[in-house]
Amino acid sequence: MSEAPSPTTTLPKGIKTVFVSGCYDILHAGHLTFFNQAKSLGDHLTVSFASEEVLLKHKNRRPSIPDDHKASLLSNLRMVDNVIIGNNCVKLGLDFYDFFLEFKPSVLAVTADDKYGDVKRALCEKTGTKYVVLDKTPPSFSPVSTSSILASIKAPEYLPLRVDFAGGWLDVPRLAREGGFIVNCSVSPLVSLSDWPYNLRGGLGGSGAWAMLQGSGSDNQLGAAVDKELALGVGWQDPAIISETGLVVWKSGVVPGLEVKVDPTVMLEGKMAIYWTGDPHDTPATAKLEKDLDAIETAGKKARDAVWASDYSMLCEAVNMSYKVQLGEGMNDLVASPAGINVKAKKYLGGGFGGYALFLFDSKEERDKIIEHDGFRSVEPYIKK
Repeated sequence: MSEAPSPTTTLPKGIKTVFVSGCYDILHAGHLTFFNQAKSLGDHLTVSFASEEVLLKHKNRRPSIPDDHKASLLSNLRMVDNVIIGNNCVKLGLDFYDFFLEFKPSVLAVTADDKYGDVKRALCEKTGTKYVVLDKTPPSFSPVSTSSILASIKAPEYLPLRVDFAGGWLDVPRLAREGGFIVNCSVSPLVSLSDWPYNLRGGLGGSGAWAMLQGSGSDNQLGAAVDKELALGVGWQDPAIISETGLVVWKSGVVPGLEVKVDPTVMLEGKMAIYWTGDPHDTPATAKLEKDLDAIETAGKKARDAVWASDYSMLCEAVNMSYKVQLGEGMNDLVASPAGINVKAKKYLGGGFGGYALFLFDSKEERDKIIEHDGFRSVEPYIKK
């Protein structure tokens, strides 16, 4: 679809024309208010949007709806008098360049965060157009963007949570160690925004899952969720394993580094239970406490070797090593297993000092015995198909 012809031949003399441009990929209330504010600066409003070709070239994505549909939607807004489709792929941020030079609008209105402000100002100087900056989001609306709407649409309906076996804290950038490893596994039952069958602040990676279920406000859901976790002062392992799923070995570092992923059902199905200690935990607070990073690194390497060797007993050894480190940090002894039930390994999950604890067993029969007792529930390893 080509640009609309210039309206200069049909507009009476003395009409004050206003021009705005953008992608307007998904129209929302913020756009409408911006259009109304822009229209109030003059008598005639032209709205320009970047064509599909421009979006592909400069943003590497397609529009949410075809150009002709978008043009029709915009044209039928009461405050919009003219719509053009910007097809200039050469001038970044000025896809409407040729039309603008001919039209010479009285006013170009932009939002405060317009990333192409400099080139638009220069164009206005060339045409004698007044450059006006308007608020991005008016006070009557909470902030929203096309990117956040698209991220919400793309957000998953259900996600797993996770249990961590060893190497925890080595995913926190300031605690990362070259050659260190973090070993964890995604688990079911799955969670959703409306169905959360676990206690909150339990050390199961719930904050990472919650951010991803809400869309995280970004097309890069994992990256945005990782950024949110790091902003809390904790590590990246929760959104990383929740997104990847499976039984995973991660390389310690400032960003997620996947070393190996295996199907967790082979080693772990029917062998895991979690126990609610009675108190939620505060991971950002516990991240500030003194830690035996040498012992944490040793346990992580043991767990890593266990995954590569498919050795469940070795994995349990790594879990018990992690638990010993936690006791050294000042955490209380976990509840003793009921009589007649053999626990293979146990440790606090997440930051510890409350939340859930993981219990591992040699068999499903042993595991099923313990979940009959208060505070225990079964979880199963999960890998997305």
